[in-house]
Amino acid sequence: MSQPLCLENLPRTVELERDGDGRPRLAYIDQRRLPGELAFERTGDWRVVVDAVKSLAVRGAPALGIAGAAAVALWAGNVGAARATSRGCAGEGPCFLEELGPVADEVAAARPTAVNLAWGVRRAVARARRAVASGAPSALVADELFDEVKHMEAEDEAVNRAIGAHGAELLAPGSRILTHCNAGSLGTAFYGTALGIVYAAAAQGKVERVYADETRPVGQGARLTAWELSRANVPCTLICDDMAASLMAAGRVDAVLVGADRIAANGDAANKIGTYGVAVLARHHGIPFYMAAPTSTIDPTLPDGSGIPIEERDPAEVLPQPLPGVEVWNPAFDVTPAALITRIVTERGVFEPGKLVY
Repeated sequence: MSQPLCLENLPRTVELERDGDGRPRLAYIDQRRLPGELAFERTGDWRVVVDAVKSLAVRGAPALGIAGAAAVALWAGNVGAARATSRGCAGEGPCFLEELGPVADEVAAARPTAVNLAWGVRRAVARARRAVASGAPSALVADELFDEVKHMEAEDEAVNRAIGAHGAELLAPGSRILTHCNAGSLGTAFYGTALGIVYAAAAQGKVERVYADETRPVGQGARLTAWELSRANVPCTLICDDMAASLMAAGRVDAVLVGADRIAANGDAANKIGTYGVAVLARHHGIPFYMAAPTSTIDPTLPDGSGIPIEERDPAEVLPQPLPGVEVWNPAFDVTPAALITRIVTERGVFEPGKLVY
């Protein structure tokens, strides 16, 4: 008999807090150390957060949005407010915003594909501009940024739970689900997008098993999704990426659930490398392919997926020991055409890819 769903075992991924002196700091799980060690890091340095984003210590589109806003809040609370009061320019507000701009740009550029990172930074900057326009001193602006990030954390969990509720309606009892990468609680403030649907469906007794692709080359499925599902008591089978076709051919997959890092206006969507291939396999085998993401992942400025920038990462992720004459191509993401996506699930409901509401 399977164990009951236990979301209490899932830790919060990113959380802005104050230290003993009242200064802001970000607490986050260093996901590079999973599954062997659940390690929490705490920092008041915005540059450390940028490095954590670049190194995949913090990853997952919604979590990156919060981390981006938090980095801005850390700069404001621990650096910017003091600098603005000490500089000899006309008023704290203009000084504060003048120095905030380059910081925000650096944070937003840490990873180019996941639109949520830049979205979170823009949201924090907009809050700062409103506060300055109201005449708030820089210390109060920093406090408002702290409050904005805390609101984003709570909002993200509510959004994820709504995605879960909408997506669970797509699944029949006894569903066997294949997922790629990690679109779970670890990729958000809490609960998850694609795995949020799994958790909502599991609470209704609909989930028989989740198959997790290992997700080469970094292994987010093997290291993160399997770990997360194990802690939540969701039955999980880990497979190598190249086993997905055989699993589908054997009739052991009823639905594919994945997340997204950027969705174009027409429904084309970037997600972890290998997602496109899974979508092709699902179409060939007549299996519904669902994407789950908050509306903040939709980029209406892009008419289609051809304009999505694709991050290329360190060749050492693929080939740790270089070989003479051997080059490595290591894109972190690929773009799944809207034609291969059955439905996209957001906090606002379930949509055909070309008919998104945002």
